[in-house]
Formats: sequence, C-alpha cells, structure tokens
Amino acid sequence: MTSAETTRSDPYDSDSYDSDAYDTGLLAPVSAGTAAERATGDRAFLQAMLDAEAALTRAQAALGHAPGPAAEAVTEAARADRFDARDLALRARAGGNPVIPLVAALTAAVPVDTAPYVHRGATSQDVLDTAAMLVAARTVPLITAELHRAAEAFGRLAAAHRDTPMAGRTLGQHAVPTTFGLKAAGWRHLVLDAAERLAALRLPTQLGGAAGTLAAFEYLADSPGSGPALTERYAAELGLAAPVLPWHTLRTPVADLATALAFTAAALGKPAADVLRLARTETAELAEGSGGGSSAMPHKSNPVRATLVASAARQAPALAAVLLGSLAAEDERPAGAWHAEWQPLRELLRLAGAAAHHTAELAEGLSVHPDRMLENLHRTRGLVTSERLAAALADVLGRAEARALLDRVSRRAAEEDRELAELLVAAPELTGRIDPERLRALADPTTATGAAPQLVDHALRRQPSADHALRRPPSADPEGRP
Repeated sequence: MTSAETTRSDPYDSDSYDSDAYDTGLLAPVSAGTAAERATGDRAFLQAMLDAEAALTRAQAALGHAPGPAAEAVTEAARADRFDARDLALRARAGGNPVIPLVAALTAAVPVDTAPYVHRGATSQDVLDTAAMLVAARTVPLITAELHRAAEAFGRLAAAHRDTPMAGRTLGQHAVPTTFGLKAAGWRHLVLDAAERLAALRLPTQLGGAAGTLAAFEYLADSPGSGPALTERYAAELGLAAPVLPWHTLRTPVADLATALAFTAAALGKPAADVLRLARTETAELAEGSGGGSSAMPHKSNPVRATLVASAARQAPALAAVLLGSLAAEDERPAGAWHAEWQPLRELLRLAGAAAHHTAELAEGLSVHPDRMLENLHRTRGLVTSERLAAALADVLGRAEARALLDRVSRRAAEEDRELAELLVAAPELTGRIDPERLRALADPTTATGAAPQLVDHALRRQPSADHALRRPPSADPEGRP
C-alpha cells in the first residue's frame, strides 16, 4: 500500500498535511468567501500573534528596556508568510497553545543578539488574547460596514413603502393591517442596534506575565513600577485599548465581544425569518432579487440569502454560551476555559460578518410585491379590521354587545366566505343606528394601518452613530500581508 493510500484510508493517523482534511468552508456556505472569513483565517490569527510579539518588543524598546535594533529585527521577522501555520498547529499540541511553537520559530528567525528580546517577560496567554482582540478589531469594521449598508437599503424600502398596506400577522395568522414600510423600518432598527453594540466594544491588549502581576517585565528591565507604563505603550503600539488590569481570568472583553456578535447574528435573523415566510409560494409578497436554484427542481428560485442568515442566527447563541461559560475561570490562569474560547470566538466573528454581508445583499436586491400584499390583505374579507370595528361599535352598542355581534358575524363571514361589512350592514342590531357607508369604510383594511406611516417617519429619523466602527489597528490587512 502506498503512502497516499495509507493517508486516505486512515486520515487521523498522520501528522502530515492532507488537503482532503483541510477545512475550506465546504460546510459553511454562510461565511465562505466573505471578508469576515478571510479576516479570521489561520493566517490572520498568525499575523495577529506576530504583531503582538513585535509590538511588545517595540514597547519595551520605547521605554529603554530593549535595544532599538532588536525591536526593528523582530518587527521585520514578524511576517506570517515566513511561518508554516500547519506546522505550528501540530507542534501546539505539546504545550496546548500555538504561541509556544511560534515563539520558538520567531526566535530562530531573528539575529542571535535579538533572540533574548523575543517574547521577553510575556506568557502565551498575553500574546494569544491580544491577537484575538486584534483580529476582532480588524473584523468588526468589516461587519459594521455591511450593517450600515443593510440599514441604508432597509431605510430606502421603509420610505418607499411607508403607506403600502399589508396584513400584520401574529402567531402565523392575519391580525390587523400594517404597512410594509413599518416592517422594513423595524428591520433597519435592529440592524442599527447591532451596529451600535459593536461600536461600543472596548477591545484591550493583554499583558500580565505568568500570573498577571507584570513581575517578569519589571525584573528583566530592572525597572520596578514600570509594568503599567509598558502596558500603556503596548496598547498604543497596537491601536487597542489599554486594560485596567490583566484579564487572564477576568474575561469581560471576550464576553462583551461574544454577546455583541451573537446579538448581531441573531438580530439579523429577524428580517431573514420574515423574508422566508413572505417569500413562500402561497404568500409571494416578497422575493429575493436573485434566488438560488435546486439540484432537483428546475422551477425553484429559493430565498438563499435569507436561508444563510437564518442559519447564522441559529448557530450564534450557542457559541456565545461557550464564551460566557468561560467567565468562570479559576485561579490566575485557567485550564480549559481559555482554550475553549478560541474556535467559538472565531466562528462568531465569521457568522456575524457573514450574516451582515448577506443581509445587505438581501436588502439591496429584495423584490416587493404590493399587489400581492393587497390581495392577501383582502383574503379574510375584512376580518382584519375587527379590532377597529369593535372600538367603533362599542360606542353604538356597548362593549359587550359589540363584541358578541362581531364574534357571531365574523364566524359567519369566515364560514360563508362573505364580506364582513355586508353582514354588518344587514345586522338588525345596527339598522338605523350607524351609517352603512361608515361600516364599509371601517371594514376597509387599507385604511386601518393605524399610526404605521407616522412610526416609519419616526424610525427613519434615527441616524447611524457617527462613531460606527472601531478604529482599525496597524497592520490591518485581513490576512496579515504587509
């Protein structure tokens, strides 16, 4: 048996790279090919770790704790394309994280006299946590850009359909009339909520040393009390926030990021769910501008973008739960809780970014069918106006008698497929007590949208926050290319 055959028959019994086992996004169409996927790939994380290492040496040099040429040499060597990510991944198993082999590789890549200043005083968690915040800071602006693109498109839909009547639905049934403009304004509102939560994030560097005391930094620099100053300089080098304390087991930054990302993906599930329901063949009030095909049914034009967003919305909350669970981290450095964060955080960044991208595409290409909305609105022959009729008839008959009449007449209208207004006009209880034309007007669903148009106007006054994206740190190419 050849080595190739051995690899194929037992792919788990080899440390060699096997392209058949490599994750290329085949089972993640929601994020495949998106900017967020590229910005969170292994190369992006590798470059972020290298950026963290280089920034640490530069910060130490700026304070006189390392030679300037050493900082320049580490920065020059800290290029992701000079390192083998797969090799680092396999070697990471020995120590439980990829920073350990990366430090060895980076140390070997710099001149001998620079080697002592690589990773000087730091612990693995300092580098990986800082890298995660760098990747997030580089990805979040991509997400917010797509969110604002979606908000603009939903805003245009809301304004254009401010007065377009349609059936409001509760528990899957026609309830009272609304307007499509109000529905689109609601979608926009959720999108802006998500953007504001992402913009409010504070993403800090991590620097604490072995147990969060900064002791090694001060000892190696022979500079007692210099740790906090180094922390500030380190954050400045990376364009991230300076932490109040080392947060090895104080996981607020990760928890805040997780909840903002999960909210984003889940909130975008609302317009996706509405489009999926309203694009059904029997409803046909909406359609994706460019639907997807079927492997078996040539006539299908599936709402694929809404489907992908809906899939992200269902995955995100569980991933956030893992990250929130890591708040319960023991001692000064945890075993397992920290390690459990890496993949869920990456996937949340991807899902939120992908959901935002597909929502923007969906919003910009959405086809709205007002005629179908009107047809469906009239499907119940005026029953959707029963709330307004109940209020009007209560003034004539009293509340209890008006409700009893409407209950009886509504059942008859549904059973006999007749217009509610005509049955009310013929009702003896109302003869001579209310103008028939007023009854017909009250039973017209196109005039029963309440304050929906005014609510649209009010919602559209909300503008995106001026500070709608986190400042992008240096070396922010999504894959870490200089």
